[in-house]
Amino acid sequence: MIEASDIRALEQSLREGIPLARAMDVRVIDYDGHRLALAAPLAPNVNDKGNAFGGSLSSLLTLAAWGLVNLKLAEAGIGADVYIQDARLEYLAPVWGELIAEAFAEGDVWAGFAAVLREKGRARITLQAEIAGADGAGTAARQTARFVAKRVAG
Repeated sequence: MIEASDIRALEQSLREGIPLARAMDVRVIDYDGHRLALAAPLAPNVNDKGNAFGGSLSSLLTLAAWGLVNLKLAEAGIGADVYIQDARLEYLAPVWGELIAEAFAEGDVWAGFAAVLREKGRARITLQAEIAGADGAGTAARQTARFVAKRVAG
């Protein structure tokens, strides 16, 4: 079970360990055991047109999925380094306000992911992440990404 302190530690890790996350002013806003939501204000992530910069959308989607993998590994009691392997990203509509990304897995994949990681020392998982459009209408950006986790000693 993830505690509030684990979620605070994830946010601290993002902001201290990843300078881009700090510059974007990324915050953890929700975790329900299945989905992780991160937010970032528009102001430091704006483009020349006044809406969200595509690189910020991509980064927030990646950070949300990366954070979810790390929370699920902490929940399973497994220490691992997590890397993004590849991603497919769709930009569907501009974002004119706060950026909110939600990451999730489709289906019940976590137990198998943890079992492979324990057995082989590395495992892969594919996650989805989305950013909602204005006023929660539709999806503004969507990412499907594969992550690799490598178990660390200890």
